[in-house]
Amino acid sequence: MSGRRGRHVGDPDLVAAHRAARRLALAAVFEADFGQRTATTILERHLAETEADPVAAVYARDLVRETVVHRDGIDARIAAVAPRWPVVQMAPIDRAIVRVAVCEVLHSPATPAPVAIAEWVELARTYSGDPARRLVNGILGTIAREQAAGTS
Repeated sequence: MSGRRGRHVGDPDLVAAHRAARRLALAAVFEADFGQRTATTILERHLAETEADPVAAVYARDLVRETVVHRDGIDARIAAVAPRWPVVQMAPIDRAIVRVAVCEVLHSPATPAPVAIAEWVELARTYSGDPARRLVNGILGTIAREQAAGTS
């Protein structure tokens, strides 16, 4: 996934841009779940309506693209680590959060897993509440551990 040249992981502007990108990607994936438009189309509409930081726009596009491209694999990973929580039975907002969060952990090597986990746990708490926060933390923590151990 992309970033602006000259910015590094701890840069407050980059942190803010990635935080905004996560919210944009989440909104697009959530809305697309209702089937009226694709996540990419929805994201482009959101970007046209707002004055998003160019870095946020690029990162949001990356997150949405990767989530869409790898959705089946993401859903399979969620099912493997959380069999008691079938993806299709999750509340739409929880499903969107988990999908984009898992995507970032698996497909964004520039973002350290602990950073992505912390950000997505906070988004889950904000948009869905404490049970979703625990679910997201458990799924992402398990996937990050498996990935670090090379068992993913």
